[in-house]
Amino acid sequence: MKYALIGCGRIATNHITAAKNNELEIVAVCDILPEKMEAILQKHNLQDDTSIKRYTDYKKMIEENELELVSIATESGIHAEIALFCIDKGLNVIIEKPMAMNMADADEIIRRSKEKGVKVCACHQNRFNLAVQKVKKAIDDGRFGKMSHGNINVRWNRNHGYYDQALWRGTWAQDGGALMNQCIHGIDLLRWLMGNEVEEVYGATRQQFHDYLEAEDIGVAVVKFKNGSVATIEGTTNVYPKNLEETLYLFGETGTVKLGGTSTNNIDVWQFEDENADDEEARKLHEVTSNVYGNGHSRLFADVIDAINNNRQPYVDAVAGRNALEMVLAIYKSQKTGQPVKLPLTDFASTDMKGTFGK
Repeated sequence: MKYALIGCGRIATNHITAAKNNELEIVAVCDILPEKMEAILQKHNLQDDTSIKRYTDYKKMIEENELELVSIATESGIHAEIALFCIDKGLNVIIEKPMAMNMADADEIIRRSKEKGVKVCACHQNRFNLAVQKVKKAIDDGRFGKMSHGNINVRWNRNHGYYDQALWRGTWAQDGGALMNQCIHGIDLLRWLMGNEVEEVYGATRQQFHDYLEAEDIGVAVVKFKNGSVATIEGTTNVYPKNLEETLYLFGETGTVKLGGTSTNNIDVWQFEDENADDEEARKLHEVTSNVYGNGHSRLFADVIDAINNNRQPYVDAVAGRNALEMVLAIYKSQKTGQPVKLPLTDFASTDMKGTFGK
């Protein structure tokens, strides 16, 4: 399958690794900075592969090559623009999170992908964590009984040096803050595992230690689900001196689970009323990861390839990407208005937050 990557920054190495692991034919890479393309190719010992073309213009790359799958790993603010161009050209797309920066673009990606008959995957790779998959099966098997409540805690560190690597980081137009960039994976898992159907979100955000940014470095929220369960969200980049944890708790009438590690990759607590033979093994599950992005990209790519080949929706489709974005934007809107926000959310953008913290 002929593949190309658009955007060769921090997360791009996971995309190239996934492409290689799934034996995709890497036709081209694209970045506005040629040195970034060379760096990523060199990192994967592909610098001497003359069959891989380099482009600084993604439109030219798409016009000049026959491609089947493109992944988009640029700054967040142009994800939707690039995705819509690819979709209009009949290409299947993997879009790094967040899928878009406003609800209108997310809805348009869904609409147009259906119209053009292409597959769109939102890159929420932590759904493929082994620990997360075990929890999803337990939910599907009814082992939790009635769900009571849950919460996600993303307690990480991002210092000045991180933001200096790319000037778009922490801006409302191109990135958003801790919730949109760092915490959206955990927020996606919380919504998905607790039934997806959200009634209301009430949130608050602050900028405590990163006054050189436009956006928040801490956000908290209370979520009401339509099934009667409730949840809390805490997401921050203010933890001293380094990343602490990404933990997900789920509490049901007949089950309690805690996923831990740096990216919900470990099972720390696993207790169910209907104890079965696999539970003791589940309690030992600690998936080793080389970075906070986990190991899910290769599994996500494999699923998208299978979805294309078998004409089905990807496991993490464009609707999933929209739902995660909606949660973050609902928290932002709640901060802006001081009121709870009812879902569905149809008309909000990250740029509506301009001036929140004086910028």
